[in-house]
Amino acid sequence: MARTPATSRRALLFGTAAVSAGALLTACTSNEPKDQEGAAENAAPVADDKPGKAVTIGFAGPQADHGWLNAINDNAKSRAKKYSDVTLEITEGSNDTAQQIGQIQTLINKKVDVLVILPADGKALTQVGLQAMRAGIPVVNLDRVFASPQAYRCWIGGDNYGMGLNAGHYIGEQLKDVKNAKVVELAGLDNLELTQQRTKGFDDALKNYPNIKKVARQAADFTVESGQAKMAQLLQAQSKFDALWNHDDDQGVGALRAIEQAGRDDFLMVGGAGAKSAMDAIKTGDSVLKATVLYPPTMAASAIDLARALGQGKGVGGLAEFEIPSSLTLYSAVVTKDNVDQYLPTGFI
Repeated sequence: MARTPATSRRALLFGTAAVSAGALLTACTSNEPKDQEGAAENAAPVADDKPGKAVTIGFAGPQADHGWLNAINDNAKSRAKKYSDVTLEITEGSNDTAQQIGQIQTLINKKVDVLVILPADGKALTQVGLQAMRAGIPVVNLDRVFASPQAYRCWIGGDNYGMGLNAGHYIGEQLKDVKNAKVVELAGLDNLELTQQRTKGFDDALKNYPNIKKVARQAADFTVESGQAKMAQLLQAQSKFDALWNHDDDQGVGALRAIEQAGRDDFLMVGGAGAKSAMDAIKTGDSVLKATVLYPPTMAASAIDLARALGQGKGVGGLAEFEIPSSLTLYSAVVTKDNVDQYLPTGFI
């Protein structure tokens, strides 16, 4: 998971589903039938499921050492298979910056039509994004943003601030009638901007609930082991609290183990990202985990849709513009028992 670009790039919000094909809505300036017909004839071409111009998409991401990153790769592959006109050239994936740059340069040398890049480090890989763009290969920058907007044609990714904001509002609504409510936070890696953004969103949401106070925060590192160890520390330090927000469902597996071992069930827990294990627990309803806030890996499927549209010179269904947008920020929906069946198919392992 990765840092989100500046708030100015959040102008357009999309849900968790991949960008869909559909009829383009066109505006008419006259009620005359002739004018309407002319508008329809001049409508922008829209990417759809029908086979079109063949497009080779190069896909480069970091090593899939986390459930969410595995889901990113799976979403990209499955989406590409949907289109008979798409060939997907996918790299092995690496967290080594130099190695990932080399993999992307290989795709550039192969002269792929479009590149989809989820950089291990957005800042460090900015130059190779620029290299691709200068070579005439449009880049869809997935999630971890490059340092320069000139390094990509379109950015698509999650909303880390929105994750924290929505988690905070959900907890706030659950506890709004609880006097002197206390919450704790199990964060991710503190040296990552994404962690800082999630915490800021959470804190900003809680400002709307004067009866709630955050009494403790512990940073883990997105692993089951760290989640268990850091949650055990929180439980030992805090004998009574009303809610927990955990930034990541992978580390949440460990957190739930610590909670079970401590015999605690006196608070509600909200997770983050949207793992299948978390959704299963929410649906079953027999643990403290009552919700998870999405950071949807379906963004990779949407990135393939956008890359295909770029390669075919088409726009996005449902929008009047001839070109795809320069930025798409996905919405961080809150999954609860009431809507879990809708989102369960997107849960990652």
